[in-house]
Amino acid sequence: MKTNSTALHRRTFIQQTALTIAGASSLSALPMLGYASPYADDNLNIIGPLEGYSPQIGILVSMMAWNRASVINAVNGLTQQDLDFLIDDKSNTIGALLLHLAATDTVYQDLTFNNLKDFSDENKKKWGVAMELGDEGRKQIKGNNLDYYLNALHEVRQKTLDEFKKRDHKWLAQVDPHFFNNQPTNNFCKWFHVCEHESNHRGQITVIRKRLPGSKSKAE
Repeated sequence: MKTNSTALHRRTFIQQTALTIAGASSLSALPMLGYASPYADDNLNIIGPLEGYSPQIGILVSMMAWNRASVINAVNGLTQQDLDFLIDDKSNTIGALLLHLAATDTVYQDLTFNNLKDFSDENKKKWGVAMELGDEGRKQIKGNNLDYYLNALHEVRQKTLDEFKKRDHKWLAQVDPHFFNNQPTNNFCKWFHVCEHESNHRGQITVIRKRLPGSKSKAE
């Protein structure tokens, strides 16, 4: 029987990583995330290649999956009222931040998969407010339950993953000569930005959750 080289690569990577960290005190600091990974191994806390993706794209996808699980864990159990809560008239709601994450995935799909300079016209109409937030975001993004936001995140991310499966390390390394700060930027950096951007807003979500009326959240 022919062995899938990507799956073998990942298993080897997991085994080597496990040997490296076995017994390390830092292991206990990893979050226990209530999230089922959609990937073949279901090893959410192992960053590495994933079956179905070229190795480097798989590593990126595993990082994005970890961040997404962290976000989902941070909003678990929130009500519509919680999702619509505003700390003040200049802040964003948790619901708006979740939709903003979906909008960010979408615009980077247009930037990197479709080689556009911004949203497509269709996506601009659908996601423009969620991307910009501000006063319009506070006016328009409210009244939705948690499933509404999680479904939006899942639908958009699934499209990203489907597109990643069509590409390889050469695409990931392709350089746009003028992007961040008008400097050369490759597709890997663009999508790593999507990843770290999600971490940034996850932190905001945690702060807001701790300030919900009557909150006893212990989220870190």
